[in-house]
Amino acid sequence: MSFRDLRNFTEMMRALGYPRLISMENFRTPNFTLVAEILIWLVKRYEPQVDIPSDVDTQSDRIFFIKAVAQFMATKAHIKLNTKRLYQADGYAVKEMLKITSVLYSAMKTKQMALGDRIEEDNSKFKFDLGSRISDLKAARQLASEVTSKGASLYDLLGKEVDLREMRTAAIARPLEINETEKALRAAIKEVLESVEKTKDMLSNVVSDETSLDAKIEKKKQELERNRKRLQTLQSVRPAFMDEYEKIEEDLQKQYETYVEKFRNLCFLESQLDEYHRLEQERFEEAENTLRMMQNVLREEEERDLTRSSLKDEDSDMDVPEDEGSDSDMEECRPSKPRPTRNGIMAGRGARFIGNMQGGDSDESEDSEIDVDEDDEEDDEGEEEESKDLEDDSLEGPMSRGAHPSKGAMRQPLLEESDNDF
Repeated sequence: MSFRDLRNFTEMMRALGYPRLISMENFRTPNFTLVAEILIWLVKRYEPQVDIPSDVDTQSDRIFFIKAVAQFMATKAHIKLNTKRLYQADGYAVKEMLKITSVLYSAMKTKQMALGDRIEEDNSKFKFDLGSRISDLKAARQLASEVTSKGASLYDLLGKEVDLREMRTAAIARPLEINETEKALRAAIKEVLESVEKTKDMLSNVVSDETSLDAKIEKKKQELERNRKRLQTLQSVRPAFMDEYEKIEEDLQKQYETYVEKFRNLCFLESQLDEYHRLEQERFEEAENTLRMMQNVLREEEERDLTRSSLKDEDSDMDVPEDEGSDSDMEECRPSKPRPTRNGIMAGRGARFIGNMQGGDSDESEDSEIDVDEDDEEDDEGEEEESKDLEDDSLEGPMSRGAHPSKGAMRQPLLEESDNDF
């Protein structure tokens, strides 16, 4: 049983007008009741007056029913049914019932087609379809054009009839010469004989060609047999160089394995070398960053030290004693060497400062020029003394401030005597 047969059977039964819906799942398992009902309906549809026993309760009744249906279809419809498959009442029974339904369905389709043709004929009596006659119309146009051209050529030929008539009457009136006729007949006979000889020669050549071809075929067969035998002998005999070939092949395999191993090691070492270079580069960059940071820190510390020293110098200048009355106190309060402030930072060792502290006398400007290179050693020695003097000044400063009301009064003589220190 196939799905297509089962589907065709259900569709045909629906088209024939079976009152019950047949599902394709009804024949998955044996269903003798449904098969018996369908067979009775098909037999009644084929011949309504037939009498078929419908009792299928016992086994003998079912056997008698199947035999009766098979006998009826064999005698009346000439349809041979397999009683064993019908008794199974499953998908194989559908194949047997499909034989009956296909006959009834084809008869119904034939009847419908006949009715449709009759209706079309009735309709065609009153309708004229020009679309179906287009090909005939084209053929008629072609024939009309051919008739016109043939008539024109015939008219031209009839116009030449006057000249042709004289030539024709002259040829007919001329007496027939026996010699020329015999020559023509002999020439025709000779040509026919030559063609016959050529045909015979060709036939004989065909026979000779056939024999030569047979000989060539036989020769080729013999060569083929010899080559086969030689091939068998060559396949059975081991070549002399085979041992050397196998040995070289083994050596090649070993060399290839060695090459693969070395290539793998080389790739690994190259990867390790790249990794080492990468780590070295990272280490170098890290060290460079560390050095840069250290340089920045040292530079900041130097700047802080410079600012601190400049601030100390400013504080030392601000804390000098302001006693105008005693020159000895001014001598003690006055620093041994002037310290440069922020406004006068040295550009480097060996630089010279030109000018005076007061900015008024031209005679004292010549004495104010100093060489810083000569005073560097004195600066180092004087720093310690200056630090001690500053401490003493810090103690004496408040006392002097209490005795003297203003700083501006003692600043002018202190600056005048500061040039003499140089």
